[in-house]
Amino acid sequence: MPATRVLPTEEATALLELTRDIATRELLPKVAEAEATETFPREVFRTLGRAGLLGLPYPEEYGGGGQPYEVYLQVVEEIASVWASVGVGTSVHALSCFGLVTRGTEEQKKAWLPDMLGGELLGAYCLSEPHAGSDPSAMKTRARRDGDEYVLNGAKAWTTHGGHADFYKVMARTSDERNGISCFLVPADTEGLTADPPERKMGLTGSATATMRLDDVRIPAERLLGAEGDGLKIALAGLDSGRLGIASVAIGLGQAALDHAVAYAKERQQFGQPIIDFQGLSFLLADMEAAVQSARAMTLHAARLKDRGLPFSREASIAKLTATDMAMKVTTDAVQVLGGYGYTRDFPVERFMREAKVTQIFEGTNQIQRMVIGRSLGKDSSGAIITDPGASA
Repeated sequence: MPATRVLPTEEATALLELTRDIATRELLPKVAEAEATETFPREVFRTLGRAGLLGLPYPEEYGGGGQPYEVYLQVVEEIASVWASVGVGTSVHALSCFGLVTRGTEEQKKAWLPDMLGGELLGAYCLSEPHAGSDPSAMKTRARRDGDEYVLNGAKAWTTHGGHADFYKVMARTSDERNGISCFLVPADTEGLTADPPERKMGLTGSATATMRLDDVRIPAERLLGAEGDGLKIALAGLDSGRLGIASVAIGLGQAALDHAVAYAKERQQFGQPIIDFQGLSFLLADMEAAVQSARAMTLHAARLKDRGLPFSREASIAKLTATDMAMKVTTDAVQVLGGYGYTRDFPVERFMREAKVTQIFEGTNQIQRMVIGRSLGKDSSGAIITDPGASA
């Protein structure tokens, strides 16, 4: 299990204990089969929603948990340490609610947020397109005003929960200006909205990822979030928070891999002693522990800045970069610790390794994160930056 946490309140401590209990009782018995059969665990998200874990960082008045991001991210880590696909889904769902929480009207929030934050409605986030991953301003999906409706046409790639979500947060072009992009909430049962067959992925096979097709999709004008042209601002603001969610998923993966490696090293005997007693292996495990702890500290530092209302874009990119690179290395090292057994599906570390790879890619590739960080260093001493776009989850 992760190291002892110092949480801001007794309520937060109880929340983390509840998360660990649900993860052990409800998630752990299902994860191996669901990942092997590529089964999307829709009921798991309902369980998390009814336990109040899907809307934690959002206001209580709309059905959220009213928790600091620092607490929410540790809950995501706990979930991901047992089931990464569900950890990613929890983060993506929060991202799909972000635009409504921050830019929706009071009427929109009261009408839609309770079921979204309560998990009865599962969300998806549609930003990337086949030709526009790290450059969403190049998107071609269009939304045309037609009286009291908008008509949407286009395709959105790499949509987590694609084909399973109950609503889709869709970015679409409403003018030919570079930033003439708007944000819409599209119900899953809207005529003309369909999902391609899911992608056949290396990892996170329990999480459905699909291209969404919009063919003359008509939605009421009231499903526009903010004003026309606000979409890219909403998307990029949400990505800063989303990157912290993915960082926490990566930390959960790293922690799980480390836990399995340590347990195996204590039990495995060679030359008459546990292999953890050999200095070469103990040093490897020590480096793994230091890497996990360092990534967690950076991620929670960024979360605390966000909770205080301070700029955190650069820190979010640093957290995402360091945590996901850590996860790739630590999961690979865990396979090495287990030797031949680590390369088999009898132990979950090979799955952790496959799952870790994509964390370096979505919510903005780690190359994009380096661009964000590098450009921020050339800004003024306040650290204010303009966040670069990144691929959607």
